[in-house]
Amino acid sequence: MCRWLAYAGEPLQPSTLILETKHSLVAQALNSPLGFETVNGDGFGIGWYGKDAAPGAPPALFHSIEPAWHDENLRELTQAIESPLFLAHVRAAAGPPIQKTNCHPFRHGHWLFMHNGALAHFLRMRRDLMLEIDPELFPHVRGTTDSEVLFLLAVTHGLQEDPVAGLGRAIRRVEEVAQRHGIADAVQGTFAVSDGRTLWAFRYSTAHRSRTLFHSVDMTSLKEMYPANDRLEVFGAKARVVVSEPLSDLPGAFVEVPESTVTILDADDFRTEPFLAG
Repeated sequence: MCRWLAYAGEPLQPSTLILETKHSLVAQALNSPLGFETVNGDGFGIGWYGKDAAPGAPPALFHSIEPAWHDENLRELTQAIESPLFLAHVRAAAGPPIQKTNCHPFRHGHWLFMHNGALAHFLRMRRDLMLEIDPELFPHVRGTTDSEVLFLLAVTHGLQEDPVAGLGRAIRRVEEVAQRHGIADAVQGTFAVSDGRTLWAFRYSTAHRSRTLFHSVDMTSLKEMYPANDRLEVFGAKARVVVSEPLSDLPGAFVEVPESTVTILDADDFRTEPFLAG
């Protein structure tokens, strides 16, 4: 479907992860060993929070329908900015057209959202799901993807007050609508949500066979494992990434996120919790 990464920690040039690691996001766009599709060349996007931004300030967005490996602006931009929290996504279109409004991440106020996966037979459910979006949010539907609809449905169900509960209620509603239409295994995916201070990363599918998702180990432990690795010096002690697949081949550097789990990162904590596991 797609590949994505999310970073939280000390301010960092996004190019460090998007372009410069062995299995960077751009490398995964060209060749994704663990992806549902090998090539993810149907556009990309990055959303980032400024390192000096005030709390609650909206993130910046850059979307392009160019393949990530072909867009010179991506290199220029990701080397010019520093951010303590950013989300990046490369797309493999599964039906909706290749256009900027269909590129992730999606933004609402100071929130960002992105998704790898799909809502099964979305076109059969689309009308029902869109009519459940809060009327005040409906004008914010700009594209044609299932991911954007799910995001605004989650906002409708309280994502801004409680991201875990809000996304959970939205997913359960999709599953209910799918059941009414005779659609099995309605939800497939990994999801990232952020308000600029905290990052929530989810792995969930109705069939409990979700797309891959990994998080990095804490940087102190990683530097102790690989004291001679000079590339790690660019990362601060709080640096963490959540990724569709590992960015390096270093044994022990990445841990798979369990099925039906949310990983939560903020300035002071890192933890995992069950998500729709019952």
